[in-house]
Amino acid sequence: MLKINQNTQIISEVNAKSVQSAISSLKRDIVKACVKTKEAGSAISLKKVPHEKECFTISAVEAQLEIQANDEMGFIYGIYEVSKRLLGITEFWFWNDQVISPCEGYSIAEDYQYSSKPFYVQLRGWFVNDEVLLHTWCVNGRKDEPWEMVFEALLRCGGNMVIPGTDRNGKYYRKIASKMGLFITHHHAEPLGAEMFARSYPDLNPSYEEHAEKFEQLWEEAVIEQKEMKVVWNIGFRGQGDCPFWVNDPRYTTPEARGELMSHLIGLQYNLLKKTYPKMCCCTNLYGEVMELYQGGHLKLPQDVIKIWADNGFGKMVTRRQENHNPRIVALPDKGDKGKNGIYYHVSFYDLQAANHMTLLPNRPEFVKQELQEVLARGAKDYWIVNCSNVKPHVYYLDLIAQMWKTGDVEIEHHRREYAAKYYGEENTDIVALSLEEYFRHALKYGEHEDEHAGEQFANHVPRILISQYMKNEQDAAKELLWAMGKTTLAEQVEWYKKLCEKASKSYREYLQTCEASATKISERAKVFYQDSLLLQAQIHAYCFDGAYAVCKSIQKGIAGDYQKAFYYAGKAKKEYLKADMAMRSREHGKWHGFYENECLADVKQTAWVLSGLMSYLRNLGDGPHFYQWQREFLYAEEDRRVMLILNMENHLQNEELFALMESRMG
Repeated sequence: MLKINQNTQIISEVNAKSVQSAISSLKRDIVKACVKTKEAGSAISLKKVPHEKECFTISAVEAQLEIQANDEMGFIYGIYEVSKRLLGITEFWFWNDQVISPCEGYSIAEDYQYSSKPFYVQLRGWFVNDEVLLHTWCVNGRKDEPWEMVFEALLRCGGNMVIPGTDRNGKYYRKIASKMGLFITHHHAEPLGAEMFARSYPDLNPSYEEHAEKFEQLWEEAVIEQKEMKVVWNIGFRGQGDCPFWVNDPRYTTPEARGELMSHLIGLQYNLLKKTYPKMCCCTNLYGEVMELYQGGHLKLPQDVIKIWADNGFGKMVTRRQENHNPRIVALPDKGDKGKNGIYYHVSFYDLQAANHMTLLPNRPEFVKQELQEVLARGAKDYWIVNCSNVKPHVYYLDLIAQMWKTGDVEIEHHRREYAAKYYGEENTDIVALSLEEYFRHALKYGEHEDEHAGEQFANHVPRILISQYMKNEQDAAKELLWAMGKTTLAEQVEWYKKLCEKASKSYREYLQTCEASATKISERAKVFYQDSLLLQAQIHAYCFDGAYAVCKSIQKGIAGDYQKAFYYAGKAKKEYLKADMAMRSREHGKWHGFYENECLADVKQTAWVLSGLMSYLRNLGDGPHFYQWQREFLYAEEDRRVMLILNMENHLQNEELFALMESRMG
């Protein structure tokens, strides 16, 4: 019988930095999983033998445990598999706060053997995008540690590729990701991972027509800078930010002209790489307007470039909605496509309209499985990059998709129960599996298509849009909502949205009550994690949609001229959004201290701030310019209100103080 304990030595004939990094993680895991003992531990050795690409075998050989592989990634995956299978350290141990109960050691049968299988998808990984929480969060006083834990979790899930953040983050953290063994690839707006033109030359118009040599110099510098890394080179020419290049260069007015320039520049970048790295791997994003150019026959690509097709941000493989433009063109290769194909897929998205960033994708896992199976049926298995955002809110789907890229399939109910047992404990499987299933049943459907379920952005961005429009001009509709309702009036937009929020508020209140009841039944070891995950997400949705419903009532009262009631409902809404923000901040215990502090995309605290402005605006309309009547009405007894010898005997109340009086009377 072999035994792994704190006295186990790890012997390696592989000196690659990435493999040594994984060995360091395994040593840490052994310390976490084992108490000190005087008993000898069996050695773990790494031996290079012929093997399939990225595959490994773990076996008991001559009184030691041997990890056999033929390449860097095979050894890395084998090392993390020892941690998982033999020590019980899960893929998301860090992100899901796995409770590890140490023992003296782990016994292994003398005939133990496990061999991995090739991955179904060749290049697979995460895009750490919209990473506002990770951007400011520190663990153990280090900003790098959360990112190291992102990359470790990805490797544990069988990933081999990453876009390690956006803009400056991507350039900084790609060094760490590369040292851990991951391929580096790039944001679709940052060809070759080069510095943005607008940052290098802030005083110049970012036009290739005007500054070709400067663009090309940036690309050449990027190629040299990443020469020591494994890179999947993203080539293309989208623009200076998440927008097309013709926004900054309006001389390209036709699809033909736009496609001709992009084709030329892709060819130029391709040839630059081919000259430097003859065996390089290239990809390009057919994203948004670029996909429309390709489908229209205006974009020409080298045959061996991987074409990356993108979902719409909600898991549906159609083009994304951009502002009020929503063509929903199928974003998948033809079944007869002879080239290489992959996907950019979102479990988190930021669209300033209806997506999820702080909460789980609201579309059902059965739907996600269906879309990904169609992706595979169309032959798009050369490359999968998944927008993982800040990881923690999206672990369930990241785990599910990892199963898909490993085997090409996943059984939803089995995975749900396995996930529940793995991270919440077997004794809580039924409770957690039901909570997960119910999450999707309660999601708000706001449109006619199967993927049109709302995330928390729908309960924050839309209210801010409506409030802004009401305060600017209540006679006109908010143009930012034409995608949802078409040409109409603000009053009609508010009524449309109010009906949806009333439905969502009721449904999520029901879900929240279910989760609150479950939190009292769940075992002590998983109670805190349940509160941090499923209960928190229920709170975010319930409080935000309660707030959004109150926003609608406020604006309707304002349009009707009942400014006092409008003020009151605005105060009610603000209170709900602050509850949602407080719910997040209350879960910042231990290493999570400060995790939600920079929640600035859905930004529920910003919604509360906008409501403060609305309250002041309404108070001015209804109680200005002297601001004494409402105060007298709610502060004074009836006999004092009628006596008007002095308008008020106290300082004017702040909005929050006045609202508190109203709430005590009206609430």
